Amino acid sequence: MQVRLDEKVVVVTGATGVLGEAFVRGISQAGARVVLLGRNRAVAAERASALQSAGGEALVAEADVLDMAQLEAALAQTLDRFGRVDGLVNAAGGNIKEAVIMPDADPFTADLDALRRVFDLNLFGSILPVNVFGPAILSSGGGSIVNISSMASAQAITRVLGYSLAKASIDNYTRWMSTELAIRHKGRVRMNAIAPGFFITHQNRALLTNPDGSHTPRGEAVIRNTPYGRFGEPDELIGALVYLLSDSSAFVNGQVLGVDGGFSVFSGV
Repeated sequence: MQVRLDEKVVVVTGATGVLGEAFVRGISQAGARVVLLGRNRAVAAERASALQSAGGEALVAEADVLDMAQLEAALAQTLDRFGRVDGLVNAAGGNIKEAVIMPDADPFTADLDALRRVFDLNLFGSILPVNVFGPAILSSGGGSIVNISSMASAQAITRVLGYSLAKASIDNYTRWMSTELAIRHKGRVRMNAIAPGFFITHQNRALLTNPDGSHTPRGEAVIRNTPYGRFGEPDELIGALVYLLSDSSAFVNGQVLGVDGGFSVFSGV
């Protein structure tokens, strides 16, 4: 069976991010019609134009993933343009500087407000889109939801407390919601997650690389503990994503698929 998304309509939150750019391009190349959902309309419009120039179909939907009214408006736009929704990718997320616990900081005095903001963005920024677009996927005949987890969800990675808490919750939510959906709707709507290893994004660039492009001590530690000996490239997530969105993974449900160059299985020895 070919792993294709021909004629499917897939909504991608966080479509204006670094990984989101690879996601929307890969989904479009697999044949889907893509809804680019994000807060930066100018960037989304530029990426949608690129997809259309390459022969794809794309729609820009400006929305904050923590604003239910904006998400509902984005759903209305999607249904008005395409008439259906077949897939959802929850790529919105990330970290903020204030929530990073630096080596010289006291973890007992962590900025709780910053931790809550990161937690809300990553967890509830996935739950709200599911609550809005999930029923539309069901009424369209069924489809697939893919959340974005992280290597920080399963093991302790220093400094990123709020992000780790939120991504661990994404894993739990994926397993819980996938089970409920399967029981209630007999597999018509599936939910899985991808757990990327270390990829350079806007949020972690300063933690992992110096201005001249060399690795920081933290970046070097990541490379030492990644058997591939390098960071991942955003395009290397596309295959796993398209597979989980496609009918080829019809019996795959509740899984968290690591795409990490072996980071999660390496003991360091």
